[in-house]
Amino acid sequence: MSTVQSSSSLSSQGKAIIKLLRWDKPTGRLVLMIPALWAVFLATQGSPPALLVLVIVLGSLATSAAGCVVNDLWDRDIDPHVNRTKKRPLASKALTVQVGLGVALVAFVCAFGLSRYLNPLSFWLCVGAVPVIIGYPLAKRVFPVPQLVLAIAWGFAVLISWSAAAARLEPATWLLWTATVFWTLGFDTIYAMPDRPDDRRLGINSSALFFGRYVVAAIGLFFAATVAALVGLGLILQLKIAYWLTLICSGYLWIRQVFLLRHRHVPTQAYGQLFRQNVWIGFLLLGGMVAGYLL
Repeated sequence: MSTVQSSSSLSSQGKAIIKLLRWDKPTGRLVLMIPALWAVFLATQGSPPALLVLVIVLGSLATSAAGCVVNDLWDRDIDPHVNRTKKRPLASKALTVQVGLGVALVAFVCAFGLSRYLNPLSFWLCVGAVPVIIGYPLAKRVFPVPQLVLAIAWGFAVLISWSAAAARLEPATWLLWTATVFWTLGFDTIYAMPDRPDDRRLGINSSALFFGRYVVAAIGLFFAATVAALVGLGLILQLKIAYWLTLICSGYLWIRQVFLLRHRHVPTQAYGQLFRQNVWIGFLLLGGMVAGYLL
């Protein structure tokens, strides 16, 4: 009987760790991976080495996993009071803080190991990203637009991957970085909108609160800036028609999202749907970037 109970306990803890890493919700993992893939394919004109792509994919998974655990460790006393997060493993006490620290350490060690495959510039960019990743949850307490800190963390995915492929940063790199930062500000502000009542009550900052009744207009400006940066990127890199077609489709989808958000009564689940739609938009653009070189 004790063996069965022990096995059941291990299985339960394993499931809780998967939830802690958010591997049961791949959207957040993919949305970080996408800018990294944008960068590595653009820096190599659509034909990156397969091993480099694998390292970047695994690195983005390890980094996002570490970021999720760090976030939950910071927020373990806040999450129980927020509808969306109260069932997270550390908030619900399904896992102890010690287990959380251990999982975070393993994730960072994995990310470090993968970064050793990269060139010195990329490695030091990885090191530079760590304080931003660790500091993002703190920013929610002291900075009025913490989504900007998250967006800068996302931007490191571009800088690391581009430098890993090209061993340098170029003007096009910074345009892609700009597009990534504004895109992240847009979709993460959407993600934060249903949490506004809880965040206001708990004194947590977010861009959704900061922009107040102008939040939808702000999201529209973020997506417009994303498109502008991607237009500049396409011109500098002289990408072909396939890229421009996917950019037009992406722009249409972002405009549609803004119009949907303007409705007075947006269902709570709609915010998550719009957030997830950005993953498909990201992959659509990735396909256009690759085809923009190869076709």
